[in-house]
Amino acid sequence: MRTATRPTLALLAALALPMGASADAITDQLKAAEQAYRDGDLRSAIETLNLTVAGIQEQISARLLTLLPEPLEGWQADPAEAQSGGLASAITGTNLSRRYWREDGAEVTLNLLADSPMLPMLTMALSMPFVMQGNPDMKTYSLKGHRGMLDHTAGSREYEITLMVGNRLVIQAEGLEIEDAAPVEQYLQALDIPAIEAALTQ
Repeated sequence: MRTATRPTLALLAALALPMGASADAITDQLKAAEQAYRDGDLRSAIETLNLTVAGIQEQISARLLTLLPEPLEGWQADPAEAQSGGLASAITGTNLSRRYWREDGAEVTLNLLADSPMLPMLTMALSMPFVMQGNPDMKTYSLKGHRGMLDHTAGSREYEITLMVGNRLVIQAEGLEIEDAAPVEQYLQALDIPAIEAALTQ
């Protein structure tokens, strides 16, 4: 067991080093976990490692939040937020969002879902066209080379676009009280998708 655990600690230490000012806290937690393991306090070692992983995940989420675009001209925005993170991310993945709004009541919400359980389901839906063919409100969609789907009920003022980016990221953009899908598409265009993908791999 000792030989299997040491590489894990080393890997987490390597992840922690470039994280900036909070790296010292991460390093301290790693040292505490290793010491607990050496002392035979395995439960404490596991708990400390879980806290360390949660801390690293929070730093990744914070980095991704900065990549959600600023409001376009004529729009305002709420602060970007991480809806789930830390230990919960092991189950739900990284879920980040930001809401944009106009004085006339129009809203667009961007959601980034990394390592989400939705990804296999979306992949399946896109690989079986008959699934969408049976729903008149849904059609295939693509943006910047990424496949996805557009969901809109005729006569409604709601539009939702879902994109699958690589094998780790789902991007959702939902528009409310809008005349057409243009505002949703404009916010998707404003996303720096390559930068988001790069941040997920760092």
